Amino acid sequence: MMLRQLEYLVALANEGHFARAAEECAVSQPALSEGIRKLEKELGAPLVRRSHAFQSLTVEGETVLKWARKLLKDHESLKQEIAHYQHGLNGTLRIGTVPAASSTVATLTDKFARAYPEVGINVQASLRSEEIVRQIRNYELDAGLIYAEPQDVAGLLVYPLYAEEHVLLTATGVLAQDAVVPWSSALELPLCLLDSSLRGRQVLDQTLSEHGLEVSPRIECDSIVTLLAHVSTGNWASIVPRQWLPPLGTLPGIELTRLDDPQVTSQISLVMEDDNPLTLMTRALQKIIFEIFPSTNGASSSLHN
Repeated sequence: MMLRQLEYLVALANEGHFARAAEECAVSQPALSEGIRKLEKELGAPLVRRSHAFQSLTVEGETVLKWARKLLKDHESLKQEIAHYQHGLNGTLRIGTVPAASSTVATLTDKFARAYPEVGINVQASLRSEEIVRQIRNYELDAGLIYAEPQDVAGLLVYPLYAEEHVLLTATGVLAQDAVVPWSSALELPLCLLDSSLRGRQVLDQTLSEHGLEVSPRIECDSIVTLLAHVSTGNWASIVPRQWLPPLGTLPGIELTRLDDPQVTSQISLVMEDDNPLTLMTRALQKIIFEIFPSTNGASSSLHN
């Protein structure tokens, strides 16, 4: 069995198309097809359902796919470990974030990039928590910032980073200079909020509902930049976690106001695969996490079914 054949199978599963998978692997389509047939012959089982085109993986193929992703990840980790002795840590750190953490992730990536200048960083923002967990389990991401529910992250390392605190954003001069605004008053404003399909928005809706309050935004989106752009027009307000804002720097023309009871909060955690041993890349990220969020050192958990 050759690693190259496993790469072909992973590419075919990702692309769902022989020609695109061959292009991804920089080989001809016949070469890719022949490599997968050799893999099937060696394992003594059909891995791919074919007609004139790719249909799906067989049950055996899905099993091989899981091992293939792990073996390829371990092979890459081995190369990184050996190269580290000569050139320091290199490669690419891959992080996914939910929209609510798409600005706060910069706290981690900035410090990581400065500590490990030979490492590239790829951030996939605006993913859903379940998609991030799926990609981590498939070794497509190294880590993710999510709303971690115990039933969703079984078997992963979980590092609680911070609890969100919601604040009201308006254009300068829209509100009187009050230190605190009641939630009931804030909800009467024309609002632009996160999309209701996102976990951060669902936490907000659920908590308010428990206190007999309901939010009805006119505009919904999945982008911090879009929310801020609407607020800056002076015609819209928004309710966001306070932790979003420091990484964005000064926000000209936008005011932040604290919100009174109820307390609306949710936990943002960093999750990663609980490999033994951890890869050099995830150990380096772990070190940065402990430096920025000292309370997480020793607070991680590996949750199992």
